[in-house]
Amino acid sequence: MQKIITKHFNILLILTLFSTSSWAVDEFVIQDIRLEGLNRISAGNVFNHLPVKVGDKFNDRISSRAVKALFKSGFFKDVALERRGNVLVIALEERAAISKIIMVGNDDIKKDDLLQGLSSVGFSEGEVFNRSLLDKVEQELHRQYFALGKYGAKITTDVTEQEDNRVQVAINITEGEAARIKEINIVGNTQYTDKQILKKFELSTPKWFSFFSKKDQYSKQKLGADLETIKSLYLDHGFINFNIDSTQVSITPDKSDVYITININEGDQFTVSDVKISGDLIVPTEDLFENVLTHKGEIFSRKEITKTSANLTERLGDEGYAFANVNAVPDINEETDEVSVTYFIDPGKRVYVRRINFTGNTKTRDEVLRREMRQAEGGWVSTKKVERSKVRLQRLGYFEDVNVETPAVPGTTDQVDVNYSVVERASGNLLFGLGFSQSQGLILSSSVSQNNFLGSGKAVSFDFNNSSVNRRFGLGYTNPYWTIDGVSRGFDAFYRETDSDDANITSFDSTVFGGGVNFGIPITEFQRFNSGLSYESTKISTNSLSSTEVLDFVKEEGNKFDVLRLTSSLAYDTRNKSLLPDRGILHRVRADMAIPFGDLRYYKLTYDGRWFIPLAQDYTLLFKSSIGYGDSYGATKKLPFFENFYGGGPRSIRGFEENTLGPKDSTGDAIGGNLKLVGNIELIIPVPFITESKSFRLTGFLDGGNVYDIDDDNFDIGDVRYSAGISGIWVSPFGVISASLAKPLNDKPSDETQTFQFTFGTAF
Repeated sequence: MQKIITKHFNILLILTLFSTSSWAVDEFVIQDIRLEGLNRISAGNVFNHLPVKVGDKFNDRISSRAVKALFKSGFFKDVALERRGNVLVIALEERAAISKIIMVGNDDIKKDDLLQGLSSVGFSEGEVFNRSLLDKVEQELHRQYFALGKYGAKITTDVTEQEDNRVQVAINITEGEAARIKEINIVGNTQYTDKQILKKFELSTPKWFSFFSKKDQYSKQKLGADLETIKSLYLDHGFINFNIDSTQVSITPDKSDVYITININEGDQFTVSDVKISGDLIVPTEDLFENVLTHKGEIFSRKEITKTSANLTERLGDEGYAFANVNAVPDINEETDEVSVTYFIDPGKRVYVRRINFTGNTKTRDEVLRREMRQAEGGWVSTKKVERSKVRLQRLGYFEDVNVETPAVPGTTDQVDVNYSVVERASGNLLFGLGFSQSQGLILSSSVSQNNFLGSGKAVSFDFNNSSVNRRFGLGYTNPYWTIDGVSRGFDAFYRETDSDDANITSFDSTVFGGGVNFGIPITEFQRFNSGLSYESTKISTNSLSSTEVLDFVKEEGNKFDVLRLTSSLAYDTRNKSLLPDRGILHRVRADMAIPFGDLRYYKLTYDGRWFIPLAQDYTLLFKSSIGYGDSYGATKKLPFFENFYGGGPRSIRGFEENTLGPKDSTGDAIGGNLKLVGNIELIIPVPFITESKSFRLTGFLDGGNVYDIDDDNFDIGDVRYSAGISGIWVSPFGVISASLAKPLNDKPSDETQTFQFTFGTAF
């Protein structure tokens, strides 16, 4: 038997040697390399993978390496090498290319997101088709659907050959239903109940609103976030040694229900025994401690330590140390359950600004942006000034979005550039058309306005408005930087005819024309004083429906008045945007006075307040107040009725018809009053189905207020009207559009209510 095996082995060895010698390649020096069979793939791409070049010696070993390298590239399904003289000829047969990827049945994941996932495994349109990648494609798609809790998802593929060596790949997806969370069990918790912990979770067991929120649909990513939520809950309340021992996720055989069990170890609760700051203290210690949120005797909190480190870093950044490093080091005493916290400060080098650059301002001139800068080139960088400059750009109203970066200058350790990128919005409108308003009826309007005229930052406007209440012509011009210091100057002229019958107020007709000049003077970064002088000529016409109050005023004062109006206002404004702000405070006090050189003598004082308080992510609480008081002086006996305050409507107390609240005249129509009190509380909430939109706002609100005539002793705080509801605002390309649904809470039978209200072009 052994002889037979030896004989067969010798025969095989002889055949192998004969075969090898018959196919062996004689060595030669490559003088040229030619490629044959290429259609889509470039020659350069082939040479990048080829391990030989002109001038190399070619032999069996090099031949084997070349074939392996070309096959390994994945571009070819056949490779052949041939010698023609001293020329190496490589004959290639390309793999088919993917001409199109069709997806059917994907509802929960967008096609672009799925294609991005496939691209990550090298499978995309235009790429070489490799059938072995189809398994990876199915695995990647299953991974994406498993992340959504859709464990029953089925995926099939169909490959269709096309002309020109191309293929079309159809991916058929049956998503199925997402697995629902049946139970979430927390094991090991004693300090917090299951209810307290699960209340903070993104995931939950089925509730009545789960159909909308989908919180009962299992997601691996959401579970990971919820585990971090548990960890933060305990670490922010002193449980330094808290640990999640294990997490079990069980799925029923039909892949419809999920059971989650989380095992935790709480550990003991620690308090802060001491707080110290050490290192290179380039800022006085007392100034640094003003930014420290952890205090001796309080419960240890990771959140407060993280925030303190950020505060100290920002404080050092204000001094030019942009790359300062602050490390919080806790010294834990396990015996006493106490922690001593030391903040080590390494300020690094003071950093200076080399250049301030702007991108995205294709229309707005560079100087318009540069004059808003509070950070100076050549000076040391201040994080506070850089951020304030960003806010000032946002408040211009010219840009939809503003971002800032401070990259280090290559090759230096103490210089940065400050790069602002902006996205311009349409700052001008050319409008001509028909409209409708609930209080003014059919409106014919035309306007040309440009808040950023020719990119100069100057505002120019012309408007024409014709409705059942008003007919108005207006011209305006404002230069916000009349002087280099930011003093503004503006001019305006107008003509207005009013028929009050359709405005829900006392009946009269008026014709008013005039014009004026105004100036604005910055006092501090957040305070501004404005003053203006205007001339107004007013003519009042009565009719058969005019009330006794109107007739008496005309009889006493006449029906034509020339008035010089002096206007002054002082504003304190820290809001972060001009449109749809979400943080900051506004206080504005204004005084209007008809000075003695005119036919009437009266004054009006108003206060307008806004207070934005950020709450949780995307939620903001807003308090608004509006107070007004007016009276006459000198020879004028009473505040002119056409200068009265009015209440009700979308700009004051929603749910009540516009201008209908407050005192009534002898005919039962609203005549307004000389005292207005209005307050609003609003909760700004995320807009459903719209992510990161800077043009929409949705709020829930509670309004309260009324208008009074204190000269007639009718002031009664019990007459305050309240309403509640929801409102939405859209900053459209045509103007600001707002709508509200409101329910009056204490309306009286004589009140005129209105559930749905809307406005177009509201200023706020």
